[in-house]
Amino acid sequence: MKKTISLMLVLVLCMVAKGDFKFGEPTNLGPTVNSSDYDWSPSIRGDGLELYFESDRPGGEGTYDIWVSTRVNKEDDWGAPTNLGAPINTPDWQNSPCISADGLELYFNDWGLWAVRRATVSDPWGEPENDSLINVNRSNVNSAPSLSSDGLSLFLHSRNDWDLYVSTRPTRDDLWSEPVNLGPTVNGVNSTSKNRGPTISADGLSLVFSSNRDGGSGGQDLWMTRRPTIDGPWSEPVNLGPTINSDKSERQSEISSDGRSLLFCSNRDGGHGDYDIWQVEVHPVVDLNDDGIVDSADMCIIVDHWGTDEPLCDIGPMPWGDGIVDVQDLIVLAEHLFEVHSLIHHWTLDETGGATAHDSIGDKDAVLHGGPLWQLTAGRIDGALALDGENDYLTTPFILDPAVGSFAAFAWIKGTERGRAVISQNDSSGFSQLWLGTDPSYGRLMTRLMHPPFVPLLSEVVITDGQWHHVGLVYDIDKLKRYLYVDGANVAEDTDLVAGVALDRGLSIGIGEGLDVGTCWSGMIDDVRIYDNALSEEAVAILAK
Repeated sequence: MKKTISLMLVLVLCMVAKGDFKFGEPTNLGPTVNSSDYDWSPSIRGDGLELYFESDRPGGEGTYDIWVSTRVNKEDDWGAPTNLGAPINTPDWQNSPCISADGLELYFNDWGLWAVRRATVSDPWGEPENDSLINVNRSNVNSAPSLSSDGLSLFLHSRNDWDLYVSTRPTRDDLWSEPVNLGPTVNGVNSTSKNRGPTISADGLSLVFSSNRDGGSGGQDLWMTRRPTIDGPWSEPVNLGPTINSDKSERQSEISSDGRSLLFCSNRDGGHGDYDIWQVEVHPVVDLNDDGIVDSADMCIIVDHWGTDEPLCDIGPMPWGDGIVDVQDLIVLAEHLFEVHSLIHHWTLDETGGATAHDSIGDKDAVLHGGPLWQLTAGRIDGALALDGENDYLTTPFILDPAVGSFAAFAWIKGTERGRAVISQNDSSGFSQLWLGTDPSYGRLMTRLMHPPFVPLLSEVVITDGQWHHVGLVYDIDKLKRYLYVDGANVAEDTDLVAGVALDRGLSIGIGEGLDVGTCWSGMIDDVRIYDNALSEEAVAILAK
């Protein structure tokens, strides 16, 4: 059964079939798009090549204007934003732009909802009109529009009751209907919370919006509601969790057409101004059997559930699935075949200088002690750290308690001295254990990590020959066994059951128990990785390639 981790959003919603998915770390779109002013309400064309947003930065026509940034390919960075100019922008306040999937219609607010059209994406915009929106504006439910991919549904919020609504039209040539409230399941019953800024996914089955309702972080959080079909009922909204939502405000989001990224606005720390536009990647959970690697075993699980609505296997085409296990899910799985998952911390050791080794996956940056030297190109993978064997080492904040669950640790090492340490860990009482190191007699890979009276696990493989070696420790709490790996091969494992030892301090890299300088690594260390499960032999072999 798949375990729940902090980055995982597991939506167990009534009548809604979907896959598990997780978020990456949110990143700021940077100073090219964001300014020191107020940047807000992103909307992306269906092909991902135009980004519309509102801003009060200098250079506009009025207080708030609509701007657009473009790029040639989806993999490119966004270019410098351009003001849309007249006739869309005026000395008044233009805000909340919403571009259609085909890029031919643009909706925006200017004391009411307006629409503007163009013949092709290369043509200039025409004159704004609101005749087609007479029913919407008459209802005064006309804030923060989000247009469905077929152009026939327009999701909005009301500044009167702060509920979410939808307006529809039979064809793109017809008038928009009077907006209809999405109901108490989405908006809440007798709620005083403010629900705003809805964004509809391209498949029409997911709606993300912001709300200050109970169950959030206390400010405006992003929430998601789902429905099984276009005509089906909306589910109870679920908070998108602490990876997305901070102690500040997260609002005005946009789901990319493929569902693989979410843009949102926030005044969280790390921005360039008041509110900035941020982006986070959305990843399907494709390691279906949770063995640390995506392979044929996961493909068999999909085949075994073919044609069903099994949430575990429903991972495509959107990361949260489409309600049926079919070829779309196999296509998504194929994109990730042979990837190794469950990596929670990764020190690449590729820095060019300084006293910090950055954690590229988590937030556990390591501190350098004694003055190890950065080797910019001499590592096994790009750069590495050279340790002098006398007093050079690294320390990290607390990572994990080895007694609680399965885990794995790996590093590339190069050295010649015996009896030295690669990774160790202490506890608050001073007790410490060696995760990975070499024995003092022959320089063989060993571990002493486990609760006494269990003995160390020692391999027969010498790794102090001055060559690069990939070394690893895997502990499987279900099997109560340790496994040692060298260059992708299993070189030692326990024959008896071994219980874990509880430790509550950070890791020490390049030094052994008790920070004994006599155990300092002499040579190179590169690419240190920590996983939160027991990786399979196949997964370890891939890591060592």
